[in-house]
Amino acid sequence: MNDTAPGPSGRPSPYQSYVYAYPHKTAYRPLPRPLALAGLWADEPKDALSLYLHIPFCEVRCGFCNLFTRIGAPDGLTTAYLDALDRQATAVREALGDASPVRFATAAFGGGTPTFLTAGELERLCDIAEKRMDADLRRIPLSVEASPATATADRLAVLGGRGAARLSLGVQSFVDSEARAAVRPQRRADVESALARIRESGIPVLNIDLIYGIDGQTERSWQASLDAALAWRPEELYLYPLYVRPLTGLGRAGTETDQEWDEQRLRLYRQGRDRLLTSGYEQLSMRMFRRLDAPPQGPDDYACQTDGMIGLGCGARSYTSRLHYSFDYAVGMREIRGIIDAYVSARDFAHATHGRVVEGDEARRRHLLQSLLQAEGMAVGEYRARFGSVPADDFPGELSRFADRGWLEQSADLLRLTPEGLAHSDALGPQLFSPSVRAAMAAYALR
Repeated sequence: MNDTAPGPSGRPSPYQSYVYAYPHKTAYRPLPRPLALAGLWADEPKDALSLYLHIPFCEVRCGFCNLFTRIGAPDGLTTAYLDALDRQATAVREALGDASPVRFATAAFGGGTPTFLTAGELERLCDIAEKRMDADLRRIPLSVEASPATATADRLAVLGGRGAARLSLGVQSFVDSEARAAVRPQRRADVESALARIRESGIPVLNIDLIYGIDGQTERSWQASLDAALAWRPEELYLYPLYVRPLTGLGRAGTETDQEWDEQRLRLYRQGRDRLLTSGYEQLSMRMFRRLDAPPQGPDDYACQTDGMIGLGCGARSYTSRLHYSFDYAVGMREIRGIIDAYVSARDFAHATHGRVVEGDEARRRHLLQSLLQAEGMAVGEYRARFGSVPADDFPGELSRFADRGWLEQSADLLRLTPEGLAHSDALGPQLFSPSVRAAMAAYALR
């Protein structure tokens, strides 16, 4: 599916692209020359960083997944990967230096499936974060992604003991036939057992991911999944629309979007949103819902729009105020395996080699985009303080178009999406991409 194409009716699809970071990695390119991390971070504020450790392994690859991950790991590969992660962490922490305070405000283990690792390997992963990067996992929010099959008692005991504050479980559907349709082999009984183990572990925040728009899904079956999830009173719920992307299992099967599917996904989204809002949850974004009485989660002094990120692992990205960088990127299995093999054999982790400069107009777009896609909206004063201008002057065409469509409420102090704007976040976000980023993404040879 072309993420920027209109639907068959000629109207733009409300499901253009899930924008979780800007620019997308398909807009990254090999840098003209390797850049020393010590120089990149020398003048950056480092007192409220985010730390992300990426584990690129899964027991299976779901039909909708286009994440940077491989199925399984030959003997010794996870050990070799953790060895490389250790080398990278050592080099990165040295590059950050000690001339100014280095403090991590938040941490996450993602993937892939971090709990693909054994309990002993998870202990080592935590040691890398703590002993190499000086991140105190018991004092900052640590979020970990898991699957039902890998959320075992011994792994959860490690994570709970090392300070994990949030466990995100990819359920997608409690209906077995829908899980099969999404090429996600699992049984509801196994999902329920995993949820029971998570609750028994004492990890304070449980998030459940659900997907709507699966082949064969109906309002009734979607309601059944919502009810099954709510029975566990998760502190968070994420509701994702199904996307069918190139080089994925569903993509290879030839499933395509159409106007009827768009309408179905919007209908199911509204059904899920309304169900959660009447069940004691607040909406934080198009996807994220949080229980009103959930314990506080997240640092008070970290903002994704302005603060830096350190990403470790071959699928992670890092952000300074001027450059976003990562390793090479791919979706196809053969290419991913090659990138992982290159990572585990690498010795130089002190330089950035792939990335994209994010300055001037791009920095403004990123700040606006990542603020506007949150339900609380964007304070105009914060934007003005950072850039010396106001969004209405910098993006008059885009903001007027959003307002005309009923997606945006504007005042002198705040820009905020309407409920209908939140529903169309995946159409609104891509419209804020710059022409140069669009061109780079279009020219990227997907592999």
